[in-house]
Amino acid sequence: MNILLTAINAKYIHSNLAVYSLRAYVPEYREEIQIAEYTINQQVDNILMDLYRKKPDILCFSCYIWNLDYVEQLVREAGKILPGVPIWIGGPEVSYDSPAVLQRLPEVFGVMKGEGEETFRELVHYYMEGGSLEKIDGITYRGEKGQILDNPWRPVMDLSKVPFVYHDMKDFQNKIVYYETSRGCPFSCSYCLSSVDKCLRFRDLELVKKELQFFLDEKVPQVKFVDRTFNCKHGHAMEIWRYLIEHDNGITNFHFEVSADLLNEEELSLISQMRPGLIQLEIGVQSTNARTIREIRRTMKFEEVARIVRQINAYGNVHQHLDLIAGLPYEDYESFRRSFNDVYALAPEQLQLGFLKVLKGSYMEEQKEQYGLVYKSRPPYEVLYTKWLPYSDVLRLKRVEEMVEVYYNSRQFSYTLVALEKAFPDSFSMYEQLGAYYDEEGQTFLSHARVTRYEILYAFAKKIDPEREELYRELLIFDFYLRENAKSRPAFAGEETMKKEEQQQFYDEEAKAHKYLVGYEKWDKRQLRKMTHIERFGYRVTEDAARGETVLLFDYQNRNPLNYEARVVEVCEMEEETVF
Repeated sequence: MNILLTAINAKYIHSNLAVYSLRAYVPEYREEIQIAEYTINQQVDNILMDLYRKKPDILCFSCYIWNLDYVEQLVREAGKILPGVPIWIGGPEVSYDSPAVLQRLPEVFGVMKGEGEETFRELVHYYMEGGSLEKIDGITYRGEKGQILDNPWRPVMDLSKVPFVYHDMKDFQNKIVYYETSRGCPFSCSYCLSSVDKCLRFRDLELVKKELQFFLDEKVPQVKFVDRTFNCKHGHAMEIWRYLIEHDNGITNFHFEVSADLLNEEELSLISQMRPGLIQLEIGVQSTNARTIREIRRTMKFEEVARIVRQINAYGNVHQHLDLIAGLPYEDYESFRRSFNDVYALAPEQLQLGFLKVLKGSYMEEQKEQYGLVYKSRPPYEVLYTKWLPYSDVLRLKRVEEMVEVYYNSRQFSYTLVALEKAFPDSFSMYEQLGAYYDEEGQTFLSHARVTRYEILYAFAKKIDPEREELYRELLIFDFYLRENAKSRPAFAGEETMKKEEQQQFYDEEAKAHKYLVGYEKWDKRQLRKMTHIERFGYRVTEDAARGETVLLFDYQNRNPLNYEARVVEVCEMEEETVF
């Protein structure tokens, strides 16, 4: 028997924890279960050919909001080239309307609803040893006469019974590793399916520590916790964070989704002690409109969130990613502007501007008529408009989203944006007008090289605030070299500001004295030049942007582990001054 678990990931660097957990839960038939991972960026025909060559006896697909359309294409064609092979699908995107899914996809034999480990194990035993599908909870399937039969949902399971799936890390080279220590969520947000399962449970902490040590020993670059609200149980979070501090390998980064206003002073104190880059936090704000927050049944005190985000920012050791959702009830364009400005003022490392997805089975879907909520018919069921937010405003927000992603979240224009924002009434207006400028100049739907983004921003800044044109040019040069060890000078930067003779003199002296650079003692002048850049500025770009000549050295061997910016040193005759 050849049972094939198929995962269609969003990107190559992603892995699918679900299919590995299913296989691990049936160790007695492990040799009969294969895993095949692909991405939505591959051609459907190529995946079909590969599936055909694997000759499955049972074909299973893992379904999510971002891959369901793609999986449905595969299923329809796979049913033709693999006639007689039972096709099973599972996952959150097919669990809550499974009879309708089977009506829509005649090629599919059955749906595994909800948690899949126990259900999959019983299905494997059914196909390997015989029995009756009627006795398997958690499935919807076709009867002998083609009728759709819907068995009861399966009770939630003990999370500690799920085997650890990571043993040979060769299968996960160059991929993000996903890990869970809890299932369920204590909150009831109306747009989320996590609230449907009211049973919040945790994995045994001794098991968790043993498994975390495996990741640390293997020096895995990043482990992403998929717990919906990691810090909803303080003792659980504290134990894990203490363990990570005590056993830190100096390399591995751990990503957590947290509710910031639940973090207490003990947890914050612990976070302050962490190595820069040990953890990163994702915080869902969604909106700062109090009526919106109440309507979506969310528990969130923004004043407390703001206080804690600022406190963690002050530590300088944690990447924070804050989320907003456009299209929520009672939030119009101006209300969203205020939410954006409120969150932007907290200066997170990333600000994710997302759009409401109306998930089947969610309370939000039940209320769609009341909200005048219209959304796309195909996954990911994204909002088109509401009675508060017309489609024209959704398009305006799409433009803002693109600008925020390109210019803010890339972290490539940080100093320029801080200065440019002063030319606008608020931060939202800057991205709003930048997006309009892209449209006016015919740049919106083009694929731009990274350096072109600098040139467009420079042209925009000159148009908006011509009196500070030279300041913006120098800030863009600074931002460029802060991250790019580029030996080809961009056009907007103009001619070299340091003469060859000056550079030669500096590197001659540095190779002998090592006055400004650390960790280069055994390097020759050629190697020093390769890993550094030196630039003269007419403004104090790292301070108050006041006029005043300065020479800065960008050191690419010693980067900030949190944001990957080069170490910057001010070069002077008398003393060394590390800028940051």
